[in-house]
Amino acid sequence: MENVDYIIVGDGYASLFFAHQLIKNNKSFLIFSERRRGASQVSAGIINPVVLKKFTTFWLAQDQIDFLKITLEEIKSYTGKNYLIDAPIHRVFHDENEQNLWLKKSDNADLSGFLNKEFQHLEGVTNPFNTGKVNQSARLDVSQFFTDFFHYFQSNSQLISEKFDYSQLNISESVYKDISFKHIIFCEGMGVKDNPYFSDIPVQPNKGHHIRVKLSEPVQENVTIKKKHFLFPLHNGLYFYGGTYDREQLHHHIDDSAVEQLVKGLSEVYPYDFEVSEVNFGFRPTVKDRRPIIGRHSEHHNLYVFNGLGARGILNGCYFSNRLFQFIEESISLPEEVLLTRFK
Repeated sequence: MENVDYIIVGDGYASLFFAHQLIKNNKSFLIFSERRRGASQVSAGIINPVVLKKFTTFWLAQDQIDFLKITLEEIKSYTGKNYLIDAPIHRVFHDENEQNLWLKKSDNADLSGFLNKEFQHLEGVTNPFNTGKVNQSARLDVSQFFTDFFHYFQSNSQLISEKFDYSQLNISESVYKDISFKHIIFCEGMGVKDNPYFSDIPVQPNKGHHIRVKLSEPVQENVTIKKKHFLFPLHNGLYFYGGTYDREQLHHHIDDSAVEQLVKGLSEVYPYDFEVSEVNFGFRPTVKDRRPIIGRHSEHHNLYVFNGLGARGILNGCYFSNRLFQFIEESISLPEEVLLTRFK
């Protein structure tokens, strides 16, 4: 029988960042992955401390940005790469009112470090009112991040490429099939609805589409352009544009209306011809109060859930993976705002 400290179920940002905590702290683990392209794997990888509709920030934004930079340097020590792409967000202003609101908000203590007061004009896109740069924003190289992590797991015999079978779990003996464990962390995203131990947590699917496009004319390099959606270059000569938010059309195929919305949005900011090469979608696990859901099962104290990261999967996944690890290993309390028990 194989003995490990942890079993991780899931393969998105929550599971990978938690796996990093285990690697860093020399804990043994196995990660169960069906290797599907979930919401994390098709995400834009945006690292953004500002809500760009209202020019506000959010809970723990600076702490999360700081911790992510430290964590990515730690990950570099064993994958050999830093996945941070220095391509700051430039928000295209709709009119002068938005310019004035940006400047007004930039004087707020919690936003002064994020909202750059010097407006810029970008080449290749329609921006008659210029753009505002979000300081400390960036992107994660999503494709390389997941590829390298799974290669690392595989080379260290930590990856089990199969669906986790709840019926094979003997909780009282802390055994799954022929694996003895101390703790199981369920990081399943919307898959949690099939989990008999945590299916009642109030996560709601938010379906997001994005398109990959071929542009006929180049746009300004080394920036992430945002008006209605995000536009930035990928490795293969294509550009990412997205993503949408939809809580209603939750079937598992492409929505033509979402694609139309994206094509229209891109046409408003990009004045030249473009061709849609690919359409992708995923289901973000969101929570009504916009906080993750983290905690220990009320009866089975070796089972934990780490879910509800929403649209900020990178920042939430990175920061709260450490808080969950400290909770399990050092009995350091989790913030009340993310506790599993807050819905009881």
